[in-house]
Amino acid sequence: MNPPTPASITSASPGAGTAETTGAPAGLPLEIDDIQGGALYERPSPYVGTYLLLQIHEAADGRELIRRLLPLLEPGPASAAPRSGAWLTVAFTYEGLRVLGVPQESLDSFAPEFREGMAARAAELGDVGASSPEHWEKPLGTRDVHVALAALAPDAATLETVVARARHAQEEIPGVEVIWRQDCYQLPTGRTSFGFKDGIGQPAVEGVGTPTTNRGEPPIKAGEFILGYPDETGGLAPVPTPEVLGRNGTYIVFRKLHTRVAAYRQYLRDKARTREEEALLGAKMVGRWQSGAPLVLSPDEDDPELGRDAGRNNDFGYTSDLHGFKCPAGAHARRANPRDSLEHEMSVDVRLHRMIRRGTSYGPMLPDGVLEDDGEDRGIIFVFAGAHLKRQFEFVKTQWLNDGIFIGAPAEKDPLVGATDGSGAFTIPQHPIRRRLPDVPPFVVTRGGEYCFAPGLRALRWLSELPEG
Repeated sequence: MNPPTPASITSASPGAGTAETTGAPAGLPLEIDDIQGGALYERPSPYVGTYLLLQIHEAADGRELIRRLLPLLEPGPASAAPRSGAWLTVAFTYEGLRVLGVPQESLDSFAPEFREGMAARAAELGDVGASSPEHWEKPLGTRDVHVALAALAPDAATLETVVARARHAQEEIPGVEVIWRQDCYQLPTGRTSFGFKDGIGQPAVEGVGTPTTNRGEPPIKAGEFILGYPDETGGLAPVPTPEVLGRNGTYIVFRKLHTRVAAYRQYLRDKARTREEEALLGAKMVGRWQSGAPLVLSPDEDDPELGRDAGRNNDFGYTSDLHGFKCPAGAHARRANPRDSLEHEMSVDVRLHRMIRRGTSYGPMLPDGVLEDDGEDRGIIFVFAGAHLKRQFEFVKTQWLNDGIFIGAPAEKDPLVGATDGSGAFTIPQHPIRRRLPDVPPFVVTRGGEYCFAPGLRALRWLSELPEG
């Protein structure tokens, strides 16, 4: 294992709310039955889902809500038919834990980024201009958001049954109010609104039992994602106190991202001479063809069979393509997970920055071929689960997606999701002369987000039994 980068070392300091380097018991088995299933396991496919945000007006009612939600939560490995009919996850903002009556000493033990909240860190994350909190969809980014509920199910009828049970529990409690709802679903194509197969490249977690899909990446230590276990440094991320509250919990990043699909299509159309070149330019920007086939394995044309094959479409590295002639170093997928391409940089350990992503789509599809915006709100609900907000989500967002220093192009940002103002460029290495696409516009606009904490099941019971303040 390579030593961490200077940025990683900084983010790994206890004061930054990430990894400590001593005191971790080795070989500690995961307490699967105490971990909320949604934190570790894939969503169903196909799926429909709903995200609910709640505000707690009375602490006692908030604790009663937790008691009523507990029977709906699915611990341990998610099955094909969860007992409740859907995969339900419950998480809390810092303000939500405070309103519930969590003692200040415990609140102070959470990661600083969580305590500050996403809106307070927007400028650092690149959420500026149209993506700044002043333009966010209310109540996202405000102190009114206390509880986040996510429900995913294989079909709409099952989902609505479970959501109705959760809503019924809430409606009987006058001191808790639903203040926001966002429905989501798997698009008929099984792809994102930009047209690309999604959900490829998730890390396998040690102790969970899910097989790795990349033979070059052994399972990641569980402590990178679940608090209370050794992480890739051999240490423990600071666990919020008391231990019953923090152990088996995970931090959740929740972001609503509006996708400017028409602008994306129009940009490719303007830069390409043919439809084939248009598809190639899109693949170069993403790092994969729309089918999911990686450019490293299929650089010249799409290979839908490869894209469908879960045993092959993530089984690759970049060491054979360090100069990016197959997959540009600045492509979205390569920036988000550089894999083995940084192993020659002795100060970089990519495993310290791996993320579990649980993105879902919302809004109607833009019909094929349409190049004009129809005014509909569509995009991705981005969800991250991990033990290190700063050196996982925030590091990847600021150092790899919003900056190009690590690929030798400081002025270039991620062409798909980078915090660009429309003046940046995207470089495609090729012989005999590289190609540069100028004036890449913003294709994704942040509509809001929250930092949350998803406790273990014992912690939820502890929260439900907090004494009156």
